[in-house]
Amino acid sequence: MARVVAEDSSLPESRAAACESPTLAQLLKCVSDVRKEVTGDETPVHSVVDVSSSGIETRPLPFLLSFSHLTYSVRVTSKVGLPGFFCRRAADPVSGETLSSGTKTILSDISGEARDGEIMAVMGASGSGKSTLIDALANRMAKGSVKGSVKLNGEELESRLLKVISAYVMQDDLLFPMLTVEETLMFAAEFRLPRTLSKSKKKLRVQALIDQLGLRNATKTVIGDEGHRGVSGGERRRVSIGIDIIHDPILLFLDEPTSGLDSTSAYMVGEGTAEDCTKWKYSDHVHTPTQLSNSWIVGSHDLSVPWKDCLQWPPSNLPLFFSDFGHPIPDSENRTEFALDLIRELESSPGGTKNLVEFNKSWQALERGRNQINSPAANVSNLSLKEAITASISRGKLVSGSNGSTSMIPTFTNPLWFEFAVLSKRSFTNSRRMPELFGVRLATVVVTGFILATVFWRLDRSPKGIQERLGFFAFAMSTTFYTCADALPVFLQERYIFMRETAYNAYRRSSYVVSHSVVSLPALLFLSLAFAAITFWPVGLDGSFLFYFLIILASFWAELLRDLPPASCHTGFFINRDRIPPYWIWFHYISLVKYPYEAVLQNEYTDPTKCFVRGIQMFDGTPLAAVPTALKLKILESMSSSLGMKITSGTCVTTGADILKQQVVTDLSKWSCLWVTVAWGFLFRFLFYLSLLIGSKNKR
Repeated sequence: MARVVAEDSSLPESRAAACESPTLAQLLKCVSDVRKEVTGDETPVHSVVDVSSSGIETRPLPFLLSFSHLTYSVRVTSKVGLPGFFCRRAADPVSGETLSSGTKTILSDISGEARDGEIMAVMGASGSGKSTLIDALANRMAKGSVKGSVKLNGEELESRLLKVISAYVMQDDLLFPMLTVEETLMFAAEFRLPRTLSKSKKKLRVQALIDQLGLRNATKTVIGDEGHRGVSGGERRRVSIGIDIIHDPILLFLDEPTSGLDSTSAYMVGEGTAEDCTKWKYSDHVHTPTQLSNSWIVGSHDLSVPWKDCLQWPPSNLPLFFSDFGHPIPDSENRTEFALDLIRELESSPGGTKNLVEFNKSWQALERGRNQINSPAANVSNLSLKEAITASISRGKLVSGSNGSTSMIPTFTNPLWFEFAVLSKRSFTNSRRMPELFGVRLATVVVTGFILATVFWRLDRSPKGIQERLGFFAFAMSTTFYTCADALPVFLQERYIFMRETAYNAYRRSSYVVSHSVVSLPALLFLSLAFAAITFWPVGLDGSFLFYFLIILASFWAELLRDLPPASCHTGFFINRDRIPPYWIWFHYISLVKYPYEAVLQNEYTDPTKCFVRGIQMFDGTPLAAVPTALKLKILESMSSSLGMKITSGTCVTTGADILKQQVVTDLSKWSCLWVTVAWGFLFRFLFYLSLLIGSKNKR
């Protein structure tokens, strides 16, 4: 009897009937409904509706996913053994593996099909190629690496179209830890549902999905991580599934959706997925999970079970198949567990599974003949792919921008500016709830600035003060590239979330780069202001505070990549530009610290009214420094008569311009150095975008 689950509070009799002779699914729903009545929860209770007797007309199933002769091999690199007794002999190939010419076959001539509204489970022992088969069907393999064909309604699936009409749930729960369940699903709705859909309708879709997945009690709970308590493992798994079915995909691939869960959580995950598959309003789904609960698979829904050796049966046919094969299933034993154990036993036998495979081919051919006689159109779709998608859209399928035509389905659901707004809001929300991350950065900047300010406290304008200022600027500009460089660590934390979301075109990679750059600006502004205020006045700097603040901000902005130590040696502080060998001069110009360092020097020493060395101060740092002051004045008089100009103890002999010439800081103005530093930041972000574009395909 076909059953669907709908939300209808006006069907108490159906619920009562379900509770009289309940299945496990009905028991769980009855307990949930009673709890809602006791607590006063106004969420509509669940009821079991019999489609065959409710007057709801079931429609023909338009989608048929078929795959034939899928073969996939990987290259095996042989290890070089050590001589003598350290040398290990290569292991012999195990049953089902082919080790020839340095390759290992993972998939060998796999064929099968999945019909619309059907759950197809890929089951087998660990390492049998289940995830590889799922990846092959979902086009997550490198182009040309998989031989064979995957078709939908008899037509080859293009990669662009597959990304729009399908979703893939990975084994790992890749979620932002500080977003609530509702926020996580709402952001997914913003990404995957078209902008033409109103905000209220998106919220309704999210609320319906929360009820469907049994997440109502965890709606306002954060996802959590190792340091923050959040939802349970089963709820986290259901949220992961929810964000990928929010846009109502035609094809849904799930890789081990119940791994690591207890039996109750695994049952709820499977039941929620099956409900979305069989629900008459959203029935255009082909779900492809792996390793669901065996008892739930056999007892709850119709599905196909393809094994590594291309054995595919509906669960209802398992007893008849194995009985005909000469290994009847005992009444008290689980069907799928019996099948798994038998196949594992045959694989370890001398003849392997050859007899089972040959028997399966003849048995399947006989069954297909019977089905064609009884129902000639049962196993084929009489609609082309374009017609099937158009029909789905006409029934309310949430495919953006299609307007009833598959040729108008866009690559991305929303425009770039909308993606940017949603990504920025999500990043702000997640970061705002983890203030400790910003606190660590602020503490690092404050402590670094405090140390520099106290070490270089109130520098004077003597020759020693000049050298001390140069040392301060070199250290200050170098540390800005180390105290606040967290752009790459943040991306590494979000990397797999990014790869999951962009694998099926939830948003553009350019939107991600731009949003993260903009989101980081408020923090950079505050950190730059803190560092500038802590060091500028205590050190006794003379230039413009505003420019000093701007160059520090530009340095923080350009710190996506830290400067290389060899490049730091070529900034101009350790060795002047005119003293660098010609074959290393290019390193001077690619040093990130060069431009902020020269900018602050010019900001400090460009005022023509300020003098840094007067009269007898010119002897400081020379052997004449220990000479009495009176003798120094006589030396000045002798120099005056020799040079023809009067030099007294108050005569300015070294200005800021002289210092800049000594340091060979003359090729760019301070504003040019500022813009070059800003340009470095843009260049690194562009290179970051290219790396995402090329290196984040998320394919084998």
